[in-house]
Amino acid sequence: MRTRVYVDGYNLFYACLRKSPHKWLDIHKLATDQLPKNTIEKTRYFTARISARPHDPSQPQRQETYLRALATVAEIEVHFGHFLTHEV
Repeated sequence: MRTRVYVDGYNLFYACLRKSPHKWLDIHKLATDQLPKNTIEKTRYFTARISARPHDPSQPQRQETYLRALATVAEIEVHFGHFLTHEV
């Protein structure tokens, strides 16, 4: 079965990866391993660029490094949106 995988990068990171040692997850390999009978044609990763924060000014550089790593996998496409922010 031909399959396409869609990943919400924000929720993946904050729900699963943020406090784990697996921040360098190869999402296409994960999909291929979890669905061995399927042909994973494309993995689409949806995210937004993050801004530096006073407590962690290097966040954007770490995100950019991960996005560059994802770009080395031909089957992964990265799609950018934007965050909606509001004061609490």
